[in-house]
Amino acid sequence: MIELMDLLKQEDPVVLHSWLEDAPANEIADQLARLEPFRRAIPFRLLHKDKAVVVFEEFDPPLQTELIEALKDDSVRQLMEEIHPDDRARLLDEVPAMVAKRLMAGLSPAERALTASLLGYPERSAGRIMTPEYVSLRASMTVQEAMVKVSTQGRGAETIYTLPITDDRRTLVGMTSLRTLVLASMDELVGDLMEKQVVFVEATTDQESAARLVQEANLLAIPVVDSECRLVGLITVDDAMEVIEEEESEDLARTGAAEPLGRPYLSSSVIRMARTRILWLLALVLAATLTVNVLHVFQGTLEKVATLALFIPLLIDTGGNIGSQSATTVVRAMALGEVRFRDLPTVVFREARVGLMLGAMLGVFALLPVSVFVGRQIALVVAITLLVICLFAAAAGAMLPMLARRVGIDPAIVSAPLITTLVDAAGLVVYFLAAHLILGL
Repeated sequence: MIELMDLLKQEDPVVLHSWLEDAPANEIADQLARLEPFRRAIPFRLLHKDKAVVVFEEFDPPLQTELIEALKDDSVRQLMEEIHPDDRARLLDEVPAMVAKRLMAGLSPAERALTASLLGYPERSAGRIMTPEYVSLRASMTVQEAMVKVSTQGRGAETIYTLPITDDRRTLVGMTSLRTLVLASMDELVGDLMEKQVVFVEATTDQESAARLVQEANLLAIPVVDSECRLVGLITVDDAMEVIEEEESEDLARTGAAEPLGRPYLSSSVIRMARTRILWLLALVLAATLTVNVLHVFQGTLEKVATLALFIPLLIDTGGNIGSQSATTVVRAMALGEVRFRDLPTVVFREARVGLMLGAMLGVFALLPVSVFVGRQIALVVAITLLVICLFAAAAGAMLPMLARRVGIDPAIVSAPLITTLVDAAGLVVYFLAAHLILGL
């Protein structure tokens, strides 16, 4: 595959321009994202105006901000005018307030009003990611009248494949599709063709919930209404998938004890990458002092039976792994809407049984080899600890993310890393208490 970086090194504008004309917009955006910020503006200026808009919309807001800083004011004004209002609103959320004010001032009155209406909704709500540019129909229209309206107004709409139907007060009464209209007779009424059982969301709905609904219902777009069920916009499937990708990237990063980068990996500086990880590492170091304190409390036990120290890594790693598996499974199920807070007892009981089963299998598996090497009593201590720690880790891994969601905390924050640390300390307590009981220390 041709690399844009190699073309820039050749310093041949003809070859570069030819590649920019032939390459698809998503590939150009991907290649530009790999370049250093000051080099992106050079090939971007060579793009045709319409293609430049599409490429610009492919970027994440941080990259859009950097490109705006590198372009001249005239180019920026033209770009801001041409991109879709929902993409424009996302960008204005990211840039400094003074820059946002300047960019808004450069818009035409109509585009400024559309953008301001989106920015008026709460952050991370459906209203922020919807497009207010759509074609709506009336139930009393014939198919021919509807097709005329689509052909005349469709150029300014973000999508024409999903067509909402409203009454005179803009109240949503049904939905139809361009496919339905194309296949129908021209004299049929739109009201006879529309779907009356409409899936919709309110503008204040959380954006991830709205995006998941688009995915689960297999929709090309979902209508967004206000508190009085008046149509205010549509969320298209591409915007919904971007939200889901962003949310899943965020959850994945936090599950790995880091904050999301918020931009492509290769365009992130080393300092930025370190900054997204250091706070988590400091928090986990502080949490790990629990394990240190447990070892300090049972230091006398270790001095009497030094062999116990051999199995500490095995036990705490096993408990941490079980807890991580449980937490990851539950967080994913919550993200997909498969479990809710009212399912907490069922989920915890189910995961506890899984943990008990895994602990029993691991305990039996460890019993014989440990007995051969260090004796039956210590083998029994290890087996019992495995049973208890797996039960506790699985239950904690299921319960903590659900409780976190209930109090408004991202479940990913209390998932694998934090649960692993807590299970380490609890597992050591169980281990040493079992040793005291069985070995008579």
